[in-house]
Amino acid sequence: MDISALISQYGYAVLVLGSMAEGETVTLLGGVAAHQGLLSFPLVVLSVALGGMIGDQVLYLLGRHFGGRMLRRYSRQHKKIRTAQNLIQRHPYLFVIGSRFMYGFRIIGPLLIGASRVPPKLFIPLNILGAMVWALLFTTLGYLGGEVVAPWLHDLDSHLKHGIWLILAVAIALALRWWFKRRSDKS
Repeated sequence: MDISALISQYGYAVLVLGSMAEGETVTLLGGVAAHQGLLSFPLVVLSVALGGMIGDQVLYLLGRHFGGRMLRRYSRQHKKIRTAQNLIQRHPYLFVIGSRFMYGFRIIGPLLIGASRVPPKLFIPLNILGAMVWALLFTTLGYLGGEVVAPWLHDLDSHLKHGIWLILAVAIALALRWWFKRRSDKS
């Protein structure tokens, strides 16, 4: 079975699972796969949005139930956490939607939102909206990026072979260097 068949068969499940943990890279790759015709663009958007929603919902619930204890462990970051919680209280709509776009807040954002006691009736619809916007944006970027990497992907086998030979040559050079250095240290 070749890589294209694997992507076509398991791609959506991988996108859901991958976007629960690490979203941007997986979503961009989903967009590239859609550009290559291996996956459907709308289904890629839905898959990564679903994964993002589930992941953030779980983190939000963890924050609601264990947030206080979890945040106390980060006593050195107390000032930053307090600043984020103040932002959540003043602008909950923007923070819930925007936290997935803020560098460094992808994981901690939903935890902070849950610990800040934002009610589920507010968090859930905003989480869905934010996940859809985020999924559409990053899938589109991946799709457009697919135009750039498409010629390279068609020659992937030869690139992999060249890469393997390069890694092998570097490994041999490093082994020889180590061997000569060890030999000169013994003298």
